[in-house]
Amino acid sequence: MSNLNFYWILLAFNPLVLMAIWLLVSTKWQQLNRQSFIWAGKLVVTVDRFNEILIEIVKWFALAMVLLTAALVVGRYVFGVGSLKGQEAVIYMHGALFLFAAGATLLHNGHVRVDVFFSRLNQKQKSIIDILGSFFFLIPMCLTILIVSQSFIATSWQVLEGSPEADGLQLVYLLKTTIPAFAILMLFQGSAQILRGTLQLIGQPLPAAKAVTELI
Repeated sequence: MSNLNFYWILLAFNPLVLMAIWLLVSTKWQQLNRQSFIWAGKLVVTVDRFNEILIEIVKWFALAMVLLTAALVVGRYVFGVGSLKGQEAVIYMHGALFLFAAGATLLHNGHVRVDVFFSRLNQKQKSIIDILGSFFFLIPMCLTILIVSQSFIATSWQVLEGSPEADGLQLVYLLKTTIPAFAILMLFQGSAQILRGTLQLIGQPLPAAKAVTELI
């Protein structure tokens, strides 16, 4: 295992996860203090706010995609003019919209749950499932993406990879960079969910994030 791979794995034990472990250990030995709750809450809120700000920015990509696509259709079928750069820009915005909005989607419970029993559980049981799911499934998945993608993304940056088409956007290396960016965003939001669930278990819950249906 290379040093770089080892570095990515260290992300699994970032400050949010370490704080969650500290709170659980402190609870067992009855050494909790209010300052620990304050710091834990600040860490969770910081990650939550970052992803919420990010989704407020990238959500405009949806409108931009619609307008640009409409302009491309009108240009091609009415004026006989096409734009490969415009077509590729739609692809870039589509990828960025979904990848950068994923963290906020997880925060607001907008992802697809396969667990048919989850809605019947009480809040503490839900917190346990969120903690275990994030630590044993979400974080390893994010680390796998980071480790597997690092070589071809590094190569893309070395040659400043562009579109295979001469008239396309010469920014493929930036498009590929959204892949590890997505993994890091999800990793930290998943870690925030672990810390949020831990606070719920020890009786110091944070205000729950609004569900997607409440935001619409």
